Amino acid sequence: MLVSLKSLFSAKDMTQGRPWKRIMEFALPMLLGNFAQQLYNTADSVIVGIYVGDNALAAVGSAMPILNLLLALFVGIATGAGIVISQNFGAKDRLGLSTAIGNCITLAGIATVVIMLIGPMITRPFLAMLGTPDSIIGWCTDYLKIYFYGIAGFFFYNMLSGVLRGLGDSFTALMFLLVSAALNVGLDLLFVAKFNMGVPGVALATVIAQGISAVLCLWKLLRMQDVFDLNLRTLKLVPPMAMRIMKLGIPSGITQAIMATAGMVVQTLTNTMGETVIACNVIVMRVDGFAMLPNMTFGQAMSVYTGQNVGAAKFDRVHKGTKQGTIMGLGTSVLITGILLIFGRYLFGIFTETQELIQLAVKMMRVLAVGYICVSVSQVLGGVMRGAGDTMTPMWISIISTIVLRIPTAYVMAALTRSEAWPNGHALSIPASLLVSWSLGMVMTIVMFAIGKWKKKMYQSVEELRD
Repeated sequence: MLVSLKSLFSAKDMTQGRPWKRIMEFALPMLLGNFAQQLYNTADSVIVGIYVGDNALAAVGSAMPILNLLLALFVGIATGAGIVISQNFGAKDRLGLSTAIGNCITLAGIATVVIMLIGPMITRPFLAMLGTPDSIIGWCTDYLKIYFYGIAGFFFYNMLSGVLRGLGDSFTALMFLLVSAALNVGLDLLFVAKFNMGVPGVALATVIAQGISAVLCLWKLLRMQDVFDLNLRTLKLVPPMAMRIMKLGIPSGITQAIMATAGMVVQTLTNTMGETVIACNVIVMRVDGFAMLPNMTFGQAMSVYTGQNVGAAKFDRVHKGTKQGTIMGLGTSVLITGILLIFGRYLFGIFTETQELIQLAVKMMRVLAVGYICVSVSQVLGGVMRGAGDTMTPMWISIISTIVLRIPTAYVMAALTRSEAWPNGHALSIPASLLVSWSLGMVMTIVMFAIGKWKKKMYQSVEELRD
């Protein structure tokens, strides 16, 4: 029993055993971990919605597109770091693994300083540019500034948990996230319900909780010296390694930035529809986050699984794992989407008692339902491509599906649905544009996966590891 428990909190070799079993062992804790991560934003929204009001709920939601844009590049670098780490771990290259982990930590420190300096300065101008209503712009500004000043916790947690996952240890990251999520909810209630701090209290609670989870991840890594070395020498930036991490990570960062930019542009359209639609959109996106969990999870799991097996030059396992991972990802997505459709009305009721908001949110969720299934396919196949070293193809698919398709579709649909009741377009034009984007994105992903550029990258990655 002790051996089994110890194995849960250790690095895992995904180059051995049945592919579906290795993927599921890794994905299940990560699914629960992503669920806990989603609780951060959900708890914020629920608590401010209940204790402060719908305008505060809209303020937290309106702040998210700017936050996502500024954090996108770093999240991409963390993705690149996970790929490099999984490949070196699969190749059993201790020196390369140690260098990669040390460089990841140093890059996280550099990114922290940059965002702490830039973020607070551009917050208010960005919100004004997006046409954020005067009634909520003050709260939005306060929320973002506190978040940026405490951004170190977010950066280091994402980077260090990415390192743990690259080593095949998703269970430890889960445990730390559960602790952090529980702390976040408790601090939300303390700061907002008891101390009446409003929206700033929500941001402060999140910053503290993320900081603690980052410290826990670092503590765990310091106890894994049997797998890699972590010291001042490995923390020193090594240009070839840093460049490799950036080369794999920047396309993923651009992908995230494109999605965030599209969200900001569409947010401008949403803002013209008034506070009611803004608040409704926030509610839907919070529940949408849970619907996306299996898609994100299996995409990340396939990236690590592929990376480790590419490092070990076990290409047959990559192909088998792709088929089995796609089936598991689809099945999980269908199940969760069905649950949300059945119980969605009750979930929306947690955020607000305003029936108008709940009814509109239910309609939006019905529009998005099929899209979640499409995203599951895109995420799994995209995860395989990224794990093989091909991060450019998913980036181009994202550019086309969001910039070329989603934004024009949202504005055209809004223009075509203008009426006396909806002078700036119907609220359902927002989720409808997402459905179009996700569906066509899936088609493009399947086509590009079949063309097989990622296979060439897979062989190139093996050659780079040997060099």
